[in-house]
Amino acid sequence: MQRLTAKRTVHNVSLSLSRRCISSCTSQTATAAPVDEFLGKLPPFGYTPPAYTGPSADAIINTRKEFLSPSNSMFCLYKNPLNIVDGKMQYLFDESGRRYLDAFAGIAVVNCGHCHPGVIEPVIKQMKRLQHPTVMYLNHAIAEFSEALASKLPGDLKVVFFTNSGTEANELALMMAKLYTGCQDIVSIRNGYHGNAPGTMGATAHSTWKFNVVQTGTHHALNPDPYRGVFGSDGEKYARDVQDLIQYGTSGHIAGFICETIQGVGGIVELAPGYQSAAYDIVKKAGGLFIADEVQSGFARTGDFWGFEAHNVVPDIVTMAKGIGNGFPLGAVVTTPEIAGVLTRRCYFNTFGGNAVAATAGLAVLNVIEKDTLQENASMVGSYLKGRLSQLKEKHEIIGDVRGRGLMLGVELVSDRKLKTPATVLTLHIMNQMKELGVLVGKGGHFGNVFRITPPLCFTKEDADYLVETMDYSMSRM
Repeated sequence: MQRLTAKRTVHNVSLSLSRRCISSCTSQTATAAPVDEFLGKLPPFGYTPPAYTGPSADAIINTRKEFLSPSNSMFCLYKNPLNIVDGKMQYLFDESGRRYLDAFAGIAVVNCGHCHPGVIEPVIKQMKRLQHPTVMYLNHAIAEFSEALASKLPGDLKVVFFTNSGTEANELALMMAKLYTGCQDIVSIRNGYHGNAPGTMGATAHSTWKFNVVQTGTHHALNPDPYRGVFGSDGEKYARDVQDLIQYGTSGHIAGFICETIQGVGGIVELAPGYQSAAYDIVKKAGGLFIADEVQSGFARTGDFWGFEAHNVVPDIVTMAKGIGNGFPLGAVVTTPEIAGVLTRRCYFNTFGGNAVAATAGLAVLNVIEKDTLQENASMVGSYLKGRLSQLKEKHEIIGDVRGRGLMLGVELVSDRKLKTPATVLTLHIMNQMKELGVLVGKGGHFGNVFRITPPLCFTKEDADYLVETMDYSMSRM
């Protein structure tokens, strides 16, 4: 195994511990093996990208270092960063034309698939005719998309506000909750991520993403994590902490409660059964609004159209982004007419919210999800893939947990199953090995030891098999 420098260690996980545990973390003796011994093959795919003539990966890295924020350099997933130049459906291509199975989808964004003709063709048509009229003029694109989007939500959730991102959507939702209730206190869940603006950073409860700036008015409840949480899978016990926070940390009345149905950045953590419905009742008794953050779990990714559908609750506000535009910068807040009325007290305006091109992309996404039966595919292929990953867990001791729903799955790696010690360095090593075999996955969790598997929803069982084969090989042959 190639030596890794101490600089690669994340969140103080010991490099020596990771090296010592290699032989015990797999079911086979850990031995170095070249990638060319791997016998698996990517499923056949009838597309060859045109030759790339742009700058090399090294040239792009140098330009980024000189002209982009230094924070951008932190987000290259691999030891040797990939220069991605082409994409088609569930596959990506690098500068050499090599094909990769994309099991990350640009962080759960490209739900329909890369460059899906059903999305790009109406967008190109709209761009040729009109790009940005502003919502101060009438245009059919924003009207048609808002009507179609509202039809996907239950109850009285039928008023839409468009934004440019999930952070903006959550900021707006939090402000609306405070205006509507007249209260300032927000309850969110530990390990949750809601954005990087002032209000959303306060609601975020994950130190990796919180800068040392003033953040007030948010109370972070126990994370109802069935794997690492103190109450296991007992959702009602976790919900009692929400009651305690309200009773002892506020006036007894709150503005709202915000949570992800499945925590994305936090490591694909699915909330303990019974938690959301119990928390919902507690929040409503305290006069608060229930905000469902569907930024990553929405648009059919979980096998339901919205993640909250599996929890028998109807939120007061739903926020969304990422999969809404299949790669276009677009977000939205959907709420009731009564709650929406608070924004008429002053002027609320978003210059690019509901931009004609973005709205056209959003409507196209809804049409493609329905036409290509992507929700059903996410449920079927996701269940199949989760089953195969669970079988892999029985083989490899390094896999501590397999979780999630649909095509929003997580695989947590540990060096000791009993102690649940994060295997952070090995996670990075296996990710790089899988990349060399042609599979791209993300990572997350507080310790960076969870594979985030969120592929385009056109993923097939053959793709799932290849992903599992590469993970199995990489774990067996370290």
